[in-house]
Amino acid sequence: MSPITLTSPSSSVPSTTYTISMIKDEVRHLVETGVVSRQQPLYVLCEFIPPREWVCVETELERCEYLLRDQIGDLMACETWEND
Repeated sequence: MSPITLTSPSSSVPSTTYTISMIKDEVRHLVETGVVSRQQPLYVLCEFIPPREWVCVETELERCEYLLRDQIGDLMACETWEND
């Protein structure tokens, strides 16, 4: 599995600033493609994010009061369904 690279919306160069919405979007994509499941802990995401970038992602998760032992599903709690 290849690592993911979160990029800023205005450029294709990897960003050093990660917002929680960027992280949630990427995690949602990983869940939808079946790479990770909602029941896994957040720390499994480090397998898909390069170490240099993981530090920034981990910092943003902690800033938003997520623990690395929390489930990925907790990060995706506010989902909307188009077919409801």
